[in-house]
Amino acid sequence: MPAGPELDVRPFRIDVPDAALADLRSRLAATRWPEAEPVDDWSQGVPLAYVQEVCRYWADEYDWPARQARLNRHDQFTAPVDGIDVHFVHARSPESDALPLLITHGWPGSVVEFDKVIEPLSDPAAHGGDPADAFHVVCPSLPGYGFSSKPTETGWGVERIADAWAHLMAGLGYDRFGAQGGDWGSAVTAALGARHPDVCAGIHLNMVVPSGIPSDREPDAEELAALAALGHYQDWDSGYSKQQSTRPQTLGYGLTDSPAGQAAWILEKFQAWTDCDGHPENALSRDEMLDNIMLYWLNAGAASSARLYWESFRKMGPDKVTVPTGVAKFPKEIIPPVRSWAESTYTDIRRWTEMPVGGHFAAFEQPELFVDDVRAFFAPLR
Repeated sequence: MPAGPELDVRPFRIDVPDAALADLRSRLAATRWPEAEPVDDWSQGVPLAYVQEVCRYWADEYDWPARQARLNRHDQFTAPVDGIDVHFVHARSPESDALPLLITHGWPGSVVEFDKVIEPLSDPAAHGGDPADAFHVVCPSLPGYGFSSKPTETGWGVERIADAWAHLMAGLGYDRFGAQGGDWGSAVTAALGARHPDVCAGIHLNMVVPSGIPSDREPDAEELAALAALGHYQDWDSGYSKQQSTRPQTLGYGLTDSPAGQAAWILEKFQAWTDCDGHPENALSRDEMLDNIMLYWLNAGAASSARLYWESFRKMGPDKVTVPTGVAKFPKEIIPPVRSWAESTYTDIRRWTEMPVGGHFAAFEQPELFVDDVRAFFAPLR
């Protein structure tokens, strides 16, 4: 594996001790439950019966050693980058001329989101694809997330993470690469394109933060739908972001102590933000959701992951991005992107795909659609 002279790359494997799993089961068994909600839907949050069902499964049936082994099939490493020990998956393609591709997750996601796309992207020939579409895939865990270390000082917002990712890629020997992201990963990816256009060949996004909303004319039907989604988000779906962007430390005490609380905090978003027809397990399996929740539980990451909101929620991205840009618009994205709005920030949009199905967690929910669109966008940029 290529590595720059200043990057101390160390192999990493997930290896959770039995004592940590026993503690998890003990805490789940001792959960102090609230009363049931007085509604028959998810409008007040995750229904009590569903959280209890998931937590019983988590304690009694979920097979973490098997799930851990599945995740460990990907080559993983850690490296100190700008004072943070960054954990990352690095899947080198067997194709020597593959394009390096940096993929960044968001909240409440993790590198688990990319489990089903890493191999088709890095070795397309082994998955029915064209070897000319191959990528060397790098998927880092954001600072304070998963198995990356937690910042001990303020300042770790979107721009600093983008700079750290550029240093990581340079240290891995990649002097030109593509970048992809959704949620916070979209903001980091946009910042990479804006701040490092000399090395970033192009960016592919599956979330676009609303901007450039015109005030000098009446909105059309598409814009009205996006404005309605934005209004719903602000009124009914943004409580988590208010808490995380203002008092992340306070939130951390409850979620770090209670696995049921941590699970509910994330399950709510898997229901609200996936294309699931009302139930999250129509979009993701219970094991997949728990794999992701485990990466928050195991490192006690509730507060450290939320601090990214405290750092960057008031300005999530750059004003202008001039590198080639592709957008995959999934129908159940939180706020559906509008191309005319996006063009006020992204001045070189070369691909805009209207997806038939899928939501906020694109690679997790619809890996084949995700892979196909990433390949198609980057093909002319190689």
